[in-house]
Amino acid sequence: MSSSNQVRWQMLALFVLLLAALYFLAPVLTPFAVAAMFAYLFDPLADRLERWRLSRSAAVSVVFLALSLVVTLILLLLIPYLSRQVSAFIAALPEWFAWMQNVAVPWLHERFELDFEVPDMQQVFAVLQSHWKEAGGIATTVVAGISKSGFAVISWVARLIVIPVAFFYLLRDWDVMIAKIHDLLPRSIEPTVSRLARESDETLSAFVRGQLSVMIALGLIYAVGLWAVGLGTGPLIGLIAGLISFVPYLGSITGILMGVIAALVQYGDATHVALVVAVFVIGQLLEGYVLVPRLVGEKIGLHPVAVIFAVLAGGELFGFLGVLLALPVASVLMVLLRYANERYRLSALYAHGVVAPPVGGHSGNGDPSAQALAAEVAAIPAGQSPAGSASGKT
Repeated sequence: MSSSNQVRWQMLALFVLLLAALYFLAPVLTPFAVAAMFAYLFDPLADRLERWRLSRSAAVSVVFLALSLVVTLILLLLIPYLSRQVSAFIAALPEWFAWMQNVAVPWLHERFELDFEVPDMQQVFAVLQSHWKEAGGIATTVVAGISKSGFAVISWVARLIVIPVAFFYLLRDWDVMIAKIHDLLPRSIEPTVSRLARESDETLSAFVRGQLSVMIALGLIYAVGLWAVGLGTGPLIGLIAGLISFVPYLGSITGILMGVIAALVQYGDATHVALVVAVFVIGQLLEGYVLVPRLVGEKIGLHPVAVIFAVLAGGELFGFLGVLLALPVASVLMVLLRYANERYRLSALYAHGVVAPPVGGHSGNGDPSAQALAAEVAAIPAGQSPAGSASGKT
Protein backbone atom coordinates (compact mmCIF):
# COMPACT_ATOMS: atom_id res chain seq x y z
CA MET A 1 0.00 0.00 0.00
CA SER A 2 1.39 3.40 -0.98
CA SER A 3 1.93 6.08 1.64
CA SER A 4 -0.77 8.32 0.14
CA ASN A 5 -3.36 5.52 0.32
CA GLN A 6 -2.30 4.73 3.84
CA VAL A 7 -2.85 8.35 4.86
CA ARG A 8 -6.31 8.31 3.29
CA TRP A 9 -7.29 5.17 5.20
CA GLN A 10 -5.99 6.66 8.43
CA MET A 11 -8.03 9.81 7.89
CA LEU A 12 -11.13 7.73 7.11
CA ALA A 13 -10.60 5.69 10.29
CA LEU A 14 -10.29 8.87 12.37
CA PHE A 15 -13.47 10.23 10.81
CA VAL A 16 -15.40 7.04 11.62
CA LEU A 17 -14.10 7.07 15.20
CA LEU A 18 -15.18 10.70 15.54
CA LEU A 19 -18.71 9.90 14.36
CA ALA A 20 -18.91 6.95 16.75
CA ALA A 21 -17.76 9.12 19.65
CA LEU A 22 -20.36 11.75 18.80
CA TYR A 23 -23.09 9.13 18.64
CA PHE A 24 -22.31 7.30 21.90
CA LEU A 25 -21.14 10.30 23.94
CA ALA A 26 -23.75 12.78 22.75
CA PRO A 27 -25.32 13.39 26.22
CA VAL A 28 -21.90 14.02 27.76
CA LEU A 29 -20.63 16.17 24.90
CA THR A 30 -23.73 18.39 24.72
CA PRO A 31 -22.72 20.91 27.44
CA PHE A 32 -19.22 21.13 25.95
CA ALA A 33 -20.72 21.74 22.50
CA VAL A 34 -22.89 24.54 23.92
CA ALA A 35 -19.83 26.05 25.61
CA ALA A 36 -17.78 25.80 22.40
CA MET A 37 -20.56 27.48 20.43
CA PHE A 38 -20.60 30.43 22.84
CA ALA A 39 -16.80 30.58 22.79
CA TYR A 40 -16.84 30.74 18.98
CA LEU A 41 -19.49 33.46 18.97
CA PHE A 42 -17.77 35.70 21.51
CA ASP A 43 -14.13 35.16 20.54
CA PRO A 44 -14.14 38.24 18.21
CA LEU A 45 -15.43 40.39 21.09
CA ALA A 46 -12.67 39.13 23.38
CA ASP A 47 -10.10 39.81 20.63
CA ARG A 48 -11.40 43.37 20.27
CA LEU A 49 -11.10 43.95 24.02
CA GLU A 50 -7.54 42.65 23.84
CA ARG A 51 -6.78 45.33 21.27
CA TRP A 52 -7.85 47.84 23.92
CA ARG A 53 -4.82 46.72 25.95
CA LEU A 54 -6.65 44.26 28.16
CA SER A 55 -5.09 40.90 28.91
CA ARG A 56 -6.82 37.83 27.51
CA SER A 57 -8.03 36.77 30.97
CA ALA A 58 -9.38 40.26 31.70
CA ALA A 59 -11.13 40.45 28.31
CA VAL A 60 -12.71 37.05 28.81
CA SER A 61 -13.83 38.03 32.31
CA VAL A 62 -15.56 41.15 30.97
CA VAL A 63 -17.34 39.13 28.29
CA PHE A 64 -18.32 36.42 30.79
CA LEU A 65 -19.75 38.87 33.32
CA ALA A 66 -21.66 40.81 30.67
CA LEU A 67 -23.16 37.63 29.19
CA SER A 68 -24.09 36.36 32.68
CA LEU A 69 -25.92 39.64 33.36
CA VAL A 70 -27.83 39.42 30.07
CA VAL A 71 -28.86 35.80 30.70
CA THR A 72 -30.01 36.67 34.22
CA LEU A 73 -32.14 39.56 32.96
CA ILE A 74 -33.67 37.32 30.28
CA LEU A 75 -34.58 34.68 32.84
CA LEU A 76 -36.06 37.22 35.26
CA LEU A 77 -37.86 39.53 32.83
CA LEU A 78 -38.31 38.18 29.32
CA ILE A 79 -39.39 34.58 29.93
CA PRO A 80 -42.33 35.45 32.26
CA TYR A 81 -43.44 38.16 29.82
CA LEU A 82 -43.29 35.77 26.85
CA SER A 83 -45.21 33.19 28.86
CA ARG A 84 -48.02 35.71 29.37
CA GLN A 85 -47.88 36.64 25.68
CA VAL A 86 -48.24 33.00 24.59
CA SER A 87 -51.15 32.49 26.99
CA ALA A 88 -52.87 35.58 25.58
CA PHE A 89 -52.19 34.41 22.02
CA ILE A 90 -53.73 30.98 22.64
CA ALA A 91 -56.70 32.59 24.38
CA ALA A 92 -57.25 34.83 21.34
CA LEU A 93 -57.16 32.00 18.79
CA PRO A 94 -60.89 31.12 19.11
CA GLU A 95 -61.79 34.75 18.34
CA TRP A 96 -59.45 34.70 15.33
CA PHE A 97 -61.07 31.62 13.83
CA ALA A 98 -64.55 32.91 14.61
CA TRP A 99 -63.68 36.06 12.64
CA MET A 100 -62.41 33.91 9.77
CA GLN A 101 -65.62 31.85 9.72
CA ASN A 102 -68.08 34.73 10.13
CA VAL A 103 -66.34 37.55 8.27
CA ALA A 104 -63.39 36.52 6.11
CA VAL A 105 -64.86 33.39 4.47
CA PRO A 106 -68.22 35.01 3.57
CA TRP A 107 -66.38 38.05 2.15
CA LEU A 108 -64.13 35.86 0.01
CA HIS A 109 -67.13 33.83 -1.15
CA GLU A 110 -69.06 36.97 -2.10
CA ARG A 111 -66.23 38.74 -3.90
CA PHE A 112 -64.34 35.84 -5.53
CA GLU A 113 -66.89 32.98 -5.30
CA LEU A 114 -64.42 30.88 -3.35
CA ASP A 115 -66.25 28.05 -1.61
CA PHE A 116 -64.30 26.55 1.27
CA GLU A 117 -64.88 25.96 4.94
CA VAL A 118 -62.77 26.69 7.98
CA PRO A 119 -62.60 23.49 10.04
CA ASP A 120 -64.14 23.48 13.48
CA MET A 121 -61.25 24.36 15.75
CA GLN A 122 -62.93 24.04 19.13
CA GLN A 123 -61.24 20.74 19.88
CA VAL A 124 -57.90 22.13 18.67
CA PHE A 125 -58.30 25.11 21.01
CA ALA A 126 -59.08 22.84 23.93
CA VAL A 127 -55.99 20.74 23.24
CA LEU A 128 -53.74 23.79 22.86
CA GLN A 129 -55.04 25.39 26.04
CA SER A 130 -54.75 22.19 28.06
CA HIS A 131 -51.21 21.55 26.86
CA TRP A 132 -50.18 25.14 27.52
CA LYS A 133 -51.53 24.88 31.06
CA GLU A 134 -49.51 21.71 31.45
CA ALA A 135 -46.48 23.46 29.98
CA GLY A 136 -46.78 26.12 32.66
CA GLY A 137 -45.97 23.45 35.22
CA ILE A 138 -43.09 21.83 33.35
CA ALA A 139 -40.50 23.10 35.79
CA THR A 140 -42.44 21.72 38.75
CA THR A 141 -42.93 18.38 37.01
CA VAL A 142 -39.27 18.08 36.03
CA VAL A 143 -38.05 18.98 39.50
CA ALA A 144 -40.46 16.52 41.07
CA GLY A 145 -39.38 13.80 38.66
CA ILE A 146 -35.64 14.19 39.00
CA SER A 147 -35.86 14.60 42.77
CA LYS A 148 -36.70 10.91 42.96
CA SER A 149 -33.14 10.12 42.04
CA GLY A 150 -30.30 11.92 43.75
CA PHE A 151 -27.89 10.81 41.04
CA ALA A 152 -30.09 12.30 38.32
CA VAL A 153 -30.19 15.60 40.20
CA ILE A 154 -26.41 15.66 40.58
CA SER A 155 -25.87 14.75 36.92
CA TRP A 156 -28.29 17.42 35.68
CA VAL A 157 -26.82 20.15 37.88
CA ALA A 158 -23.26 19.12 36.97
CA ARG A 159 -23.97 19.37 33.24
CA LEU A 160 -25.59 22.75 33.75
CA ILE A 161 -22.57 24.02 35.68
CA VAL A 162 -20.17 22.63 33.05
CA ILE A 163 -21.49 25.05 30.40
CA PRO A 164 -20.34 28.37 31.95
CA VAL A 165 -17.12 26.85 33.32
CA ALA A 166 -16.17 25.25 29.98
CA PHE A 167 -17.21 28.42 28.15
CA PHE A 168 -14.85 30.55 30.25
CA TYR A 169 -11.82 28.32 29.73
CA LEU A 170 -12.53 27.63 26.05
CA LEU A 171 -12.89 31.33 25.35
CA ARG A 172 -9.70 32.12 27.26
CA ASP A 173 -7.67 29.49 25.36
CA TRP A 174 -9.49 29.69 22.01
CA ASP A 175 -6.66 31.26 20.01
CA VAL A 176 -4.11 28.91 21.58
CA MET A 177 -6.19 25.84 20.69
CA ILE A 178 -6.64 27.00 17.10
CA ALA A 179 -2.88 27.54 16.78
CA LYS A 180 -2.11 24.07 18.18
CA ILE A 181 -4.60 22.42 15.83
CA HIS A 182 -2.96 24.27 12.96
CA ASP A 183 0.47 23.01 14.02
CA LEU A 184 -0.79 19.40 14.14
CA LEU A 185 -1.97 19.43 10.51
CA PRO A 186 0.14 17.36 8.11
CA ARG A 187 2.36 19.77 6.21
CA SER A 188 1.34 18.32 2.86
CA ILE A 189 -2.32 19.34 3.28
CA GLU A 190 -1.88 22.33 5.61
CA PRO A 191 -2.32 25.05 2.91
CA THR A 192 -5.50 23.48 1.57
CA VAL A 193 -6.98 22.77 5.01
CA SER A 194 -6.14 26.28 6.22
CA ARG A 195 -7.83 27.81 3.19
CA LEU A 196 -10.94 25.66 3.59
CA ALA A 197 -11.03 26.41 7.32
CA ARG A 198 -10.94 30.15 6.63
CA GLU A 199 -13.75 29.86 4.09
CA SER A 200 -15.79 27.73 6.51
CA ASP A 201 -15.31 30.32 9.23
CA GLU A 202 -16.45 33.09 6.89
CA THR A 203 -19.52 31.12 5.83
CA LEU A 204 -20.44 30.18 9.38
CA SER A 205 -19.80 33.69 10.67
CA ALA A 206 -22.00 35.15 7.95
CA PHE A 207 -24.93 33.08 9.16
CA VAL A 208 -24.39 32.56 12.88
CA ARG A 209 -22.98 35.93 13.89
CA GLY A 210 -24.45 38.06 11.12
CA GLN A 211 -27.83 36.52 10.44
CA LEU A 212 -28.50 35.81 14.12
CA SER A 213 -27.91 39.48 14.86
CA VAL A 214 -30.28 40.44 12.03
CA MET A 215 -32.95 38.05 13.36
CA ILE A 216 -32.76 39.48 16.88
CA ALA A 217 -32.80 43.06 15.61
CA LEU A 218 -35.79 42.40 13.35
CA GLY A 219 -37.63 40.64 16.17
CA LEU A 220 -37.17 43.66 18.43
CA ILE A 221 -38.17 46.10 15.65
CA TYR A 222 -41.33 44.15 14.81
CA ALA A 223 -42.21 43.57 18.49
CA VAL A 224 -41.83 47.24 19.46
CA GLY A 225 -43.62 48.40 16.30
CA LEU A 226 -46.63 46.12 16.79
CA TRP A 227 -46.74 47.04 20.48
CA ALA A 228 -46.81 50.72 19.49
CA VAL A 229 -49.67 49.97 17.08
CA GLY A 230 -51.60 48.62 20.05
CA LEU A 231 -51.90 44.90 19.29
CA GLY A 232 -52.30 42.81 22.43
CA THR A 233 -50.25 39.94 21.03
CA GLY A 234 -48.05 42.23 18.92
CA PRO A 235 -44.74 41.61 20.76
CA LEU A 236 -45.08 37.84 20.40
CA ILE A 237 -46.00 38.11 16.70
CA GLY A 238 -43.02 40.40 16.13
CA LEU A 239 -40.57 38.08 17.86
CA ILE A 240 -41.86 35.07 15.89
CA ALA A 241 -41.52 36.98 12.61
CA GLY A 242 -37.99 38.05 13.48
CA LEU A 243 -36.78 34.62 14.56
CA ILE A 244 -37.96 32.91 11.36
CA SER A 245 -36.59 35.65 9.11
CA PHE A 246 -33.50 33.56 8.27
CA VAL A 247 -35.70 32.29 5.42
CA PRO A 248 -36.07 35.31 3.09
CA TYR A 249 -39.53 36.91 3.28
CA LEU A 250 -40.95 34.10 5.41
CA GLY A 251 -40.74 36.15 8.60
CA SER A 252 -42.30 39.29 7.11
CA ILE A 253 -45.07 37.39 5.29
CA THR A 254 -45.94 35.37 8.41
CA GLY A 255 -45.84 38.48 10.57
CA ILE A 256 -48.05 40.49 8.19
CA LEU A 257 -50.66 37.72 8.02
CA MET A 258 -50.78 37.26 11.79
CA GLY A 259 -50.63 40.99 12.47
CA VAL A 260 -53.39 41.85 10.00
CA ILE A 261 -55.70 39.18 11.45
CA ALA A 262 -54.94 40.39 14.99
CA ALA A 263 -55.64 44.00 13.98
CA LEU A 264 -58.92 43.13 12.24
CA VAL A 265 -60.11 41.03 15.17
CA GLN A 266 -59.06 43.55 17.81
CA TYR A 267 -59.97 46.84 16.04
CA GLY A 268 -61.79 45.97 12.82
CA ASP A 269 -60.62 49.03 10.89
CA ALA A 270 -58.28 49.71 7.99
CA THR A 271 -56.13 52.17 9.94
CA HIS A 272 -54.57 49.55 12.22
CA VAL A 273 -54.14 47.17 9.28
CA ALA A 274 -52.19 49.87 7.43
CA LEU A 275 -50.08 50.51 10.54
CA VAL A 276 -49.24 46.79 10.81
CA VAL A 277 -48.18 46.67 7.16
CA ALA A 278 -46.12 49.84 7.67
CA VAL A 279 -44.24 48.23 10.57
CA PHE A 280 -43.13 45.33 8.39
CA VAL A 281 -42.32 47.56 5.41
CA ILE A 282 -40.06 49.65 7.64
CA GLY A 283 -38.51 46.46 9.02
CA GLN A 284 -37.78 45.17 5.51
CA LEU A 285 -36.21 48.48 4.49
CA LEU A 286 -34.01 48.49 7.59
CA GLU A 287 -33.02 44.89 6.94
CA GLY A 288 -32.07 45.52 3.32
CA TYR A 289 -30.30 48.85 3.68
CA VAL A 290 -28.95 48.88 7.26
CA LEU A 291 -28.90 45.54 9.08
CA VAL A 292 -27.68 43.14 6.39
CA PRO A 293 -24.97 45.44 4.95
CA ARG A 294 -23.60 46.24 8.42
CA LEU A 295 -24.02 42.89 10.20
CA VAL A 296 -23.63 40.36 7.38
CA GLY A 297 -21.82 42.35 4.71
CA GLU A 298 -20.89 40.69 1.43
CA LYS A 299 -20.23 37.26 2.91
CA ILE A 300 -22.13 34.34 1.47
CA GLY A 301 -24.13 32.60 4.19
CA LEU A 302 -25.86 29.25 4.17
CA HIS A 303 -28.87 28.76 1.91
CA PRO A 304 -32.13 28.74 3.94
CA VAL A 305 -33.06 25.27 2.67
CA ALA A 306 -29.62 23.99 3.66
CA VAL A 307 -30.10 25.44 7.15
CA ILE A 308 -33.49 23.77 7.63
CA PHE A 309 -32.26 20.42 6.32
CA ALA A 310 -29.08 20.55 8.42
CA VAL A 311 -30.96 21.25 11.64
CA LEU A 312 -33.56 18.52 11.02
CA ALA A 313 -30.96 15.94 9.94
CA GLY A 314 -28.67 16.74 12.87
CA GLY A 315 -31.49 16.41 15.36
CA GLU A 316 -32.60 13.11 13.85
CA LEU A 317 -29.09 11.60 13.90
CA PHE A 318 -27.56 12.94 17.12
CA GLY A 319 -30.38 14.59 19.07
CA PHE A 320 -29.77 18.00 20.63
CA LEU A 321 -26.04 17.69 20.05
CA GLY A 322 -26.75 17.22 16.34
CA VAL A 323 -28.84 20.40 16.31
CA LEU A 324 -25.93 22.31 17.85
CA LEU A 325 -23.43 20.89 15.36
CA ALA A 326 -25.72 21.17 12.32
CA LEU A 327 -24.71 24.66 11.21
CA PRO A 328 -20.93 24.20 11.65
CA VAL A 329 -21.04 20.91 9.77
CA ALA A 330 -23.27 22.38 7.05
CA SER A 331 -20.92 25.33 6.56
CA VAL A 332 -17.92 23.02 6.23
CA LEU A 333 -19.78 20.77 3.78
CA MET A 334 -20.79 23.79 1.72
CA VAL A 335 -17.17 24.92 1.47
CA LEU A 336 -16.03 21.39 0.61
CA LEU A 337 -18.65 21.15 -2.13
CA ARG A 338 -17.46 24.44 -3.62
CA TYR A 339 -13.88 23.17 -3.47
CA ALA A 340 -14.89 19.86 -5.10
CA ASN A 341 -16.70 21.78 -7.85
CA GLU A 342 -13.59 23.89 -8.42
CA ARG A 343 -11.35 20.82 -8.68
CA TYR A 344 -13.83 19.09 -10.97
CA ARG A 345 -13.87 22.01 -13.40
CA LEU A 346 -10.06 21.81 -13.56
CA SER A 347 -10.00 18.04 -14.02
CA ALA A 348 -9.52 15.95 -17.13
CA LEU A 349 -13.04 14.53 -16.68
CA TYR A 350 -14.66 17.96 -17.08
CA ALA A 351 -12.33 18.95 -19.95
CA HIS A 352 -12.76 15.63 -21.79
CA GLY A 353 -13.72 16.18 -25.42
CA VAL A 354 -12.66 19.81 -25.56
CA VAL A 355 -10.43 20.28 -28.57
CA ALA A 356 -7.88 23.07 -28.58
CA PRO A 357 -8.52 25.47 -31.46
CA PRO A 358 -5.94 25.52 -34.26
CA VAL A 359 -3.46 28.34 -34.36
CA GLY A 360 -5.13 31.39 -35.88
CA GLY A 361 -8.47 29.55 -36.05
CA HIS A 362 -11.63 29.20 -33.98
CA SER A 363 -13.25 26.35 -32.12
CA GLY A 364 -16.11 24.64 -33.78
CA ASN A 365 -18.80 25.85 -31.39
CA GLY A 366 -17.77 29.52 -31.50
CA ASP A 367 -18.25 29.86 -27.72
CA PRO A 368 -15.60 32.23 -26.30
CA SER A 369 -15.70 30.51 -22.89
CA ALA A 370 -15.16 27.14 -24.55
CA GLN A 371 -12.29 28.59 -26.56
CA ALA A 372 -10.66 29.94 -23.40
CA LEU A 373 -11.05 26.58 -21.64
CA ALA A 374 -9.66 24.75 -24.66
CA ALA A 375 -6.67 27.06 -24.78
CA GLU A 376 -6.07 26.48 -21.05
CA VAL A 377 -6.24 22.71 -21.50
CA ALA A 378 -3.96 22.85 -24.52
CA ALA A 379 -1.39 24.82 -22.55
CA ILE A 380 -1.01 22.02 -19.98
CA PRO A 381 2.20 20.03 -20.58
CA ALA A 382 1.81 16.50 -21.85
CA GLY A 383 1.46 13.91 -19.11
CA GLN A 384 0.12 16.39 -16.57
CA SER A 385 -3.56 16.40 -15.65
CA PRO A 386 -5.43 19.71 -15.51
CA ALA A 387 -6.04 19.07 -11.81
CA GLY A 388 -2.32 19.30 -11.20
CA SER A 389 -2.21 22.82 -12.63
CA ALA A 390 -4.44 24.06 -9.80
CA SER A 391 -2.12 22.95 -7.03
CA GLY A 392 -0.69 26.41 -6.74
CA LYS A 393 -4.15 27.83 -5.98
CA THR A 394 -4.66 25.65 -2.98
